[in-house]
Amino acid sequence: MKAWILKAGATSLDDLHLADCDTPVTAPGEVLVRVRACSLNYRDQLIPQGKYMGGTIDRDIVPLSDGAGEVVSIGEGVTRFAIGDRVAGTFFQNWLDGPPNPAAGPALGAPPARGMLAEYVALPENGLVRIAETLSFEQAATLPCAGVTAWNALMEGPRATKAGESVLVLGTGGVSLLALQIAKAAGARVVATSSSDSKLARVQALGADEFINYRTTAQWGPEAARLAGGTGIDHVVEVGGAGTLAQSIQAVGFAGEIALIGVLSRDGDTSPHALMFKGASLRGIFVGSRGMAERLNAFIDTHKIKPVIDRTFAFDEAKQAYAYQASPDLFGKVVIAL
Repeated sequence: MKAWILKAGATSLDDLHLADCDTPVTAPGEVLVRVRACSLNYRDQLIPQGKYMGGTIDRDIVPLSDGAGEVVSIGEGVTRFAIGDRVAGTFFQNWLDGPPNPAAGPALGAPPARGMLAEYVALPENGLVRIAETLSFEQAATLPCAGVTAWNALMEGPRATKAGESVLVLGTGGVSLLALQIAKAAGARVVATSSSDSKLARVQALGADEFINYRTTAQWGPEAARLAGGTGIDHVVEVGGAGTLAQSIQAVGFAGEIALIGVLSRDGDTSPHALMFKGASLRGIFVGSRGMAERLNAFIDTHKIKPVIDRTFAFDEAKQAYAYQASPDLFGKVVIAL
């Protein structure tokens, strides 16, 4: 089979190459998946640069956490899947459900876990879910990281988003657009930000109710609070990180919640002190569990949500896919089809 291999000690995409490898053989409890599509996340830009958690990788790996395909073989003892089932990997292989815990296990696409950017991947049956019936392989491949992250931010935790509440999404990457779609399906009012008026026009077409260009409105946090009726935002999907958190704290309303996801910007004011005056909270989000992925898929089928795919690349164009995903043109998700 063909697989993309990232070399041990990688510091750039120059260390990523296409190779001929043995097709995996399923061990007991494993499922062999013929991968039909993968998608890229911001994390996937950091790993080849040696800037992800733990620094440079200590072994050759197949990259990417997100992939969907069909079951072609099952190992001894497998009961959850049959040949022909349409499945996707879960980001954390051992986090089945419940709150975050220290036994979530390895995350796909970084040592010591396997990655999805190969023609065939063998995974434990507990590390897979059936994909939404209404989605293609390409659409389903956008969900294991970004989709579950957005779902966790809005629909899990102490208070799920409900009709009539307000949601703020930052930018137009995969997590933010999926959060917008989930929020609108839940009946919430969505405020969206971008540095591009043309992208704001596109989020309007997806159902966003209010829009802020953060280049022309430097104090977008108070403006978001105003657009939410002056009382502040109920749920902030904070993907920016240190550079945007202070504005998100200004945007959040009394008893509201900021779902802290972002690592896109590393410098800025991260003091949570201002949350005290509003009784608001800050909840850390690191993707989610298999149960969350299953609930997301059921919600997608119920509400007929279609993830936004910006561009699709062929398998041998993986490096071009990485380059486009890192560009300012990105709107939604980048997919690699096999």
